[in-house]
Amino acid sequence: MTDKITFLGTGDSMGVPRVYCDCSVCTEARKGGINRRLRSSIMLQTGEGIMLIDCGPDWTAQMERHNLRTVQHVLITHAHFDHIAGLPEWADACRWLSTHGNVYAPQDVLTTIRGQFPWLESHFRYYDIADGFAFGGWHIEPRLMCHGKNGSSYAYRLTKHSYRWAYCPDTIDWNERDKAYFKDLQLLILGTNFYKEEAERRTRSVYDMVEAMELVSDIKPERVVFTHMSHGVDLRERYALAPLIQLARTGLEIELPSFT
Repeated sequence: MTDKITFLGTGDSMGVPRVYCDCSVCTEARKGGINRRLRSSIMLQTGEGIMLIDCGPDWTAQMERHNLRTVQHVLITHAHFDHIAGLPEWADACRWLSTHGNVYAPQDVLTTIRGQFPWLESHFRYYDIADGFAFGGWHIEPRLMCHGKNGSSYAYRLTKHSYRWAYCPDTIDWNERDKAYFKDLQLLILGTNFYKEEAERRTRSVYDMVEAMELVSDIKPERVVFTHMSHGVDLRERYALAPLIQLARTGLEIELPSFT
């Protein structure tokens, strides 16, 4: 079986459409268009099974779209609502199916989750993966990153043999050590809320695409996918992006190399 990444959601913290908004992007999304974006999450399929990265408030819709009734493994980037609000629904599936879910994150994230959802203890097993862990032949390492005004979040670097990729949905202001850590990836999945954001930098928490292209030129990945996009991004537009960059769409699949 070829390992594969599937984008279950590509939206920012509020998703698209915004319920209050009549902009052209939200209007198109409201009609079921290509700009409809559930909260950001990806699915990694391997010979060992499926693991989701993040479990936001659209978890049920994402599962239904892919005809899945539950999953066994979820890796969490940080304990913000748009990345963990689906945990109670997943726990309910575990309860009805008499299974246990496996939740992976560094200890500080697990502590926050368990404090917010103490009633889920009987349905989940929690694993502190601060020192990294293995799944499906991938070695997975967390790195604590700046999340701007929202504090911090974890990005993950995954390695199997010579292939390296990273998932970084909520980061900004990478320092030189961050850049060195994620240098020369075959694939970088990076959160970018806008093409060019006008808000003051001190109020922000995620790169825009213009800034992200500068980062990409520094760390030189082979392929880049932008995700975690707000209603400020219109997938019908053609933005001035480097050729190696594409914008994620719901259901986008990326096949990873097979190693025999």
